[in-house]
Amino acid sequence: MRDITFAKGHGTRNDFVVFTDQAGMLDLEPVEVRFLCDRRGGVGADGLLRAVRGKHIAEWEGDPDVWFMDYRNADGSIAEMCGNGVRVFVRYLYESGLVNEREVTIGTRAGARHAVLLPDDRVRVGMGPVRLHEGLLGPTVPITVLDGALVERTWDAQPVDVGNPHAVAFTDDIGVLDLTRQPLWPAGEFPLGVNAEFVRVHNEGHVGMRVYERGVGETESCGTGTVAVAAASAARLGLEIGAEERRIRVDVPGGAVVVGLSRPESDGPLMATLTGPAQLVFRGKIVIPDLG
Repeated sequence: MRDITFAKGHGTRNDFVVFTDQAGMLDLEPVEVRFLCDRRGGVGADGLLRAVRGKHIAEWEGDPDVWFMDYRNADGSIAEMCGNGVRVFVRYLYESGLVNEREVTIGTRAGARHAVLLPDDRVRVGMGPVRLHEGLLGPTVPITVLDGALVERTWDAQPVDVGNPHAVAFTDDIGVLDLTRQPLWPAGEFPLGVNAEFVRVHNEGHVGMRVYERGVGETESCGTGTVAVAAASAARLGLEIGAEERRIRVDVPGGAVVVGLSRPESDGPLMATLTGPAQLVFRGKIVIPDLG
């Protein structure tokens, strides 16, 4: 049994429990993460963010003194990256006095990420490279979900890597999909699971999406998912991406964010930024019982 002092925050209603672990002594077990994220028996969240120095993360090879975002899905599994989580994490560091500047670099399992708290209290994050690639069976991967009438429907989804895996499918019927169940894909594809996004294109600068996040279920927003969707939409529409950033608004059930896409070097990777709100809504203390 131990106490955790925490904050609760969200980015476009993708919500998180956040806490500080200065000494690296609170590496929670999956069952403890599930307890904290439980919406009836715990605090309730889509995921958990532990603020810990990089030197306490075995696989981190960067600055040992950097604040590292140790991210866990609601089911207790480790995830490489979370775009909404990064924004909430930076807001937490700043409002908790753990950083004093409005620009900060943090560590994640997808690499270092640079963030800026903007004057309007949104947070802009450099999301690093975005890579569209092929599945094992071809350029796209079939993703199957049920619609509201419990009829199976299948789309060819574009695999996208944003430091974590995504599969982006395009349809005008995103409102009728039943995302209470995990989408299905062929055996062998996405062995670590995948975040599945379903997208409606309004125009070349504006899309809407819903998402089923691995380890969580349907969420009201997924930051890395919005980046994957913007990149896949730009490719689908044949948009030219050069050194000047092209911005795409992505609507999610929890609000809207702006994804910036650029290719600083003509033969280099596609790079992305993500800008959107991040709020802390309350702080508290909770006792984690003996769950063994």
